[in-house]
Amino acid sequence: MQATAKRIMPESEDKKPISRRKARKQAFECLYGLIFESAADERSLRRVFKHCPHDVEEGEDDAGQDFAWELVQGVWSNQQEIDALIVRFSKNWKLSRIAKVELTILRLALCEILHRNDIPLRVSLNEAIELSKRYGDENSRNFINGILDAIAKAVDSGEFEIQKDL
Repeated sequence: MQATAKRIMPESEDKKPISRRKARKQAFECLYGLIFESAADERSLRRVFKHCPHDVEEGEDDAGQDFAWELVQGVWSNQQEIDALIVRFSKNWKLSRIAKVELTILRLALCEILHRNDIPLRVSLNEAIELSKRYGDENSRNFINGILDAIAKAVDSGEFEIQKDL
């Protein structure tokens, strides 16, 4: 005999999850803005993040916002390490010569690759390409893919102390 009682869910469980793609878009937009108005400390970073556009619709949960914040905070706190890798793998490109959109996408993807064990390499690469299609120009995709592919191969070969499959 089946129980026919309807389970009543708390309001927070009724909310639908915001997609990670949408959260990445929000993180990208916030990080791009930080190029022009930097944050001096984490408190000011949080204030900037709060004022960035957020595509949260009524009924969506806060998990996407949390993910977007983790990405923004991760890029901000690891930017020197991330930028050093971009310079190393971009071969003959100075950071100042890389377009701000591409630089922001690369920083975001590298944060995921280096500091998010829950995100596979391919996902980080694919999501970076999707961002480049949306925000970059016709050359963005190939430029970003070239750098991230070289880094992914270095990760896969054990050059970094990261255990991720391609």
